[in-house]
Amino acid sequence: MAKNIRNLLIYHFHDRALKKALQQHASGRLIDIGCGVKPYEELARPHVSAHVGLDRADPFNKKARPDLVGTAYEIPCGDAEFDVAMSTAALEHLAEPERALRECLRVLKPGGKAIYTVPFIFHVHAAPWDYYRFTNYGLEHVFKAAGFEILEIKPLAGFWVTFGQMFVYYLMRFEKGPIKWTFIVPAIALVVQALAFVLDTIDRAEQWTWTYLVVARKPVAAS
Repeated sequence: MAKNIRNLLIYHFHDRALKKALQQHASGRLIDIGCGVKPYEELARPHVSAHVGLDRADPFNKKARPDLVGTAYEIPCGDAEFDVAMSTAALEHLAEPERALRECLRVLKPGGKAIYTVPFIFHVHAAPWDYYRFTNYGLEHVFKAAGFEILEIKPLAGFWVTFGQMFVYYLMRFEKGPIKWTFIVPAIALVVQALAFVLDTIDRAEQWTWTYLVVARKPVAAS
């Protein structure tokens, strides 16, 4: 979903964490797997020499701007071409996530980093291509099974952020219902998100996070 006043809260936490991860781990050539409209190109630009977007020929988002047309299972490039890979909220849309991660491993140079954001508690979206939700344990398993070394698995917020954002998404149902709450819903959304932000600073119950950030590395000895 495009960033707007109805989901400012989760984007605040997501983009802040992604920016920090890019600052710490990104360099050289970056491949953005499932790039869509490349919303994080500017965020990555100060840290990489090239930002190469990959997406399908018929993506979910018709406005996608891929530099490479392909899938996460078959990236049209040679082995070890990239220093870092990035994928934001895409792994849950892949029916075979371990296979996709193995392909990511293939195109990374030894020692290359992978930066992924993956949802845990979230509503069904981009149906019917919405297959999985991942716990931190599930993420550790699937990344290791694909051949990666885990550097970090970080919850991006706690209960109140997840609850507040899900409540806002629920309210959005009424914008297109018989009662047109077009102006009321955004106002409520802002109030709920602001309250959730404050409560998250008081009680950050991270086992209720809506999304995890994963930083993993291709082993230096990997062929």
